[in-house]
Amino acid sequence: MFVGAVRDDSRRPADPHGTTGLPLPAGGGGEWTTVTQQQLDPAIAARLRHDDAGLFPTVVQEYGTGVVLMVAWMDDEALRRTLTTGRATYWSRSRRQYWVKGETSGHHQYVRRAALDCDGDTLLLTVEQVGPACHTGTHSCFTDILQETQR
Repeated sequence: MFVGAVRDDSRRPADPHGTTGLPLPAGGGGEWTTVTQQQLDPAIAARLRHDDAGLFPTVVQEYGTGVVLMVAWMDDEALRRTLTTGRATYWSRSRRQYWVKGETSGHHQYVRRAALDCDGDTLLLTVEQVGPACHTGTHSCFTDILQETQR
């Protein structure tokens, strides 16, 4: 299990579901357990720079190949869930809810590494990708090459 420290932080948006916990699969069967809602470690939270909506971009890179798979958005709670569970959790700006990558598609992202850039305004997740990362069914969301130079 991937574990991150947590704290009380009033800056993050309220849980849009109004729940007190995050259900997580236990042991791979049909059983579920609940992780008590907590807050992101203050040392991490202090380094993050958010946009006006309380979000920051997250670049997702494939472990082993270095391929950039996708870009998504997180807030403090999505990062806390990601660090706590080891499963990539994002904030959907269109649906206005948290989503765990692969929860419905089966195309999971297991986090191997999380790193902040030098300004603290972008997160880099290095993941083990199961299945395609893009909602279109491609391995990476970056398939539309605009220019490529041969040297």
